[in-house]
Amino acid sequence: MHWLRSMLSDGTSDVVSSKRAVTILAFLLCAVAFLSDLFYGLRVEKSSFDSMMYIVIAGLGFTASEKFTNK
Repeated sequence: MHWLRSMLSDGTSDVVSSKRAVTILAFLLCAVAFLSDLFYGLRVEKSSFDSMMYIVIAGLGFTASEKFTNK
């Protein structure tokens, strides 16, 4: 369980970053939607999937930009 907490923390402290938690949750929801469409034929609304995908892209961008800012 330590690996999950270290993955969600911001690197400077052991506090869980809400941006990372939301990004991982959105990614997991996109993955479930993709797999359910692929294997089970359950259709997901394109606008809902796109919205979650944009949240993942923005979250990854914000998380990556934290590495280049001064603390």
